Amino acid sequence: MNPLLSIPFAIPFDQIEAAHVVPGIRELIGRAQAAIEAVVNAPAPRTYENTLLALDHATEPLDVALNIVRHLETVATTQELREAFNAIQPEASAFYSSIPLNAGLWSALKEFAATPKAAALSGIHQRNFTKTMDAFRRAGADLDEAGKKRSEAIDIELAHLTTKYSENVLDSTNAYELYLTEEAQLAGLPPSARAAARQSAEAKGQPGWRFTLQQPSYVAVMTYLDDRAVRETIYRAYATRASSGEHNNRTLTTKILELRQEKAKLLGFANFADLVLVERMAKTGAAARAFLEDLHDKTKPFFAAENQQLAAFAGQALGAWDIAYWAEKQRVALYDFDEEELRPYFALPQVMAGLFEVCRRLFGITVTEVTGVPVWHPEVKTYAIRDEATSHHLGSFYSDFYPRENKRGGAWMDSFLTGLPRGDGWDPHLGLVCGNLTRPLGDQPALLTHRDVETVFHEFGHLLHHCLTRVPLRSMAGTNVAWDFVELPSQIMENWCWEREALDLFARHFETGEAIPEDLFNKMKRARTFRAANAQMRQLSFGIVDLALHTTYSPDTDGDVVTFSRNLLDQFSAAPLPAQHAMINSFTHLFANPVGYAGGYYSYKWAEVLDADAFSRFRSDGVFNPEAGRDFRHQILAKGDSEDPAQLYRNFMGRDPDPQALLQRSGLLH
Repeated sequence: MNPLLSIPFAIPFDQIEAAHVVPGIRELIGRAQAAIEAVVNAPAPRTYENTLLALDHATEPLDVALNIVRHLETVATTQELREAFNAIQPEASAFYSSIPLNAGLWSALKEFAATPKAAALSGIHQRNFTKTMDAFRRAGADLDEAGKKRSEAIDIELAHLTTKYSENVLDSTNAYELYLTEEAQLAGLPPSARAAARQSAEAKGQPGWRFTLQQPSYVAVMTYLDDRAVRETIYRAYATRASSGEHNNRTLTTKILELRQEKAKLLGFANFADLVLVERMAKTGAAARAFLEDLHDKTKPFFAAENQQLAAFAGQALGAWDIAYWAEKQRVALYDFDEEELRPYFALPQVMAGLFEVCRRLFGITVTEVTGVPVWHPEVKTYAIRDEATSHHLGSFYSDFYPRENKRGGAWMDSFLTGLPRGDGWDPHLGLVCGNLTRPLGDQPALLTHRDVETVFHEFGHLLHHCLTRVPLRSMAGTNVAWDFVELPSQIMENWCWEREALDLFARHFETGEAIPEDLFNKMKRARTFRAANAQMRQLSFGIVDLALHTTYSPDTDGDVVTFSRNLLDQFSAAPLPAQHAMINSFTHLFANPVGYAGGYYSYKWAEVLDADAFSRFRSDGVFNPEAGRDFRHQILAKGDSEDPAQLYRNFMGRDPDPQALLQRSGLLH
């Protein structure tokens, strides 16, 4: 029996093997193809049910199985699994690309479009119909045969190249390690980071302290280590990941951009950003760029002032590997605040319990741990989400929070199963949250930084968007929304990490149980906007380089993509970037997926405007105001893509967003 062929709610992660991937996915592609042919050949008359609804369900078993395989390759990869995934991906990509290019299916949709029933559609069904027709046209349904073949070939090649790009980043990150053998070399490093480096070395059977390019290790070194030469060494290694040797992404980056631009031109768009943004709130690459440029202009004077102050404080010319280090020193001096002081108050088990209590008060849900569920690694935990009033099982999720060498970096949320109406109820949803947080050390629990806490809350916001959805169409449920709207539910959750009322639920010293002292809390709040302009410019730089690459960049006129990107990013950097800087070759948000955040990285800032403004309602009504919380649950989280996102926002706030809210929160208003 191949476990991929019939996925139960308790996914059998303990049974899925690399050998199941190729035959299982191949079989499911065949079944999905048959389901689509059944739509094409459905007996007359054409109806919404036998056309649109049947199409929505046709690929579901394949979608789920592929997502599970992709997930395992991300969090528990092996050479065998990677080879199997790479072997089947071109076939899967070719199948998905063929759907909107299927002449019979396109004819079936147009047949339905000509019926009175299509004209009579309303609400979500009318929206689904319109969006489906538009998506088919954008994907090339009206292309001639040669155009369709080329479009399909581009999709297959993009799937292959972006997967290889992602593998190169993971392999390049894991290939680097630096051992320090003299304790004097660790000067400045907090005890937690020293202990983690020691534990890392011991795990490799080595003496001394081991440092890697994994986030907990890298950030600690760049922020605290006194030894400037070591900081520079590790910075350069991080900034040049996947840029040389066997894991070099330089050629892949250029080729991916080339194929995306060709695809856009083939489909009648000026550039790739315009192709992907037509269905998003910004609509065009130019509009997204104008949004970022406006924020840039308002941020620039604050950015210059911050960097002048830092240089004066350091009393020396600063390299890129000095900024985080001296900024931390400056923050301590200005606010008498060291972020490490907070770590003992943020034990991961307490953070999770506090997060669940925040959500109970806001959204009327309960979250409880569940045991006995198959998982992909012993550290993974599983939970169930229930409606507090009815005890109805809304959804379940897995959490996987610690770094491993066979797991990619960063933090993310993903979905496995989307529950749909059944009889008088709903099937539960199933998702996951992943991160790469500091591990437990010895008998101590995992102690997080405040930024880690924000990350946990952020990813859980995405999960709530999936698990609280009440949209009866899989393709429009949960997080299947415009990407410049999808970050609203996640980013708004970070606000509760700054509220005393919320922090007191979980921010307690892991040994004494005491809450964060008032003076430490006040220091944390005062330091919140420290170098806010630099933080903003960093995000703006990513958005602007993304849009430049996906709107105007041409190798013929702009030269090498790494040099072009570095020169752009340099304008947003607090210190000159070194000539070897090649971050674009490890920018997985843009290049580890055929689309991903390509042309859409601005979404983070766009949604930040939404979240800063939306949270003003909680500030006004009370951070645990149940009416505001229930409204957010039912008017945003439950709605998926069932209505235009701008209208969903207006339903919650009663007005359009105020862009001043973000500048105000960041302290960037004169």
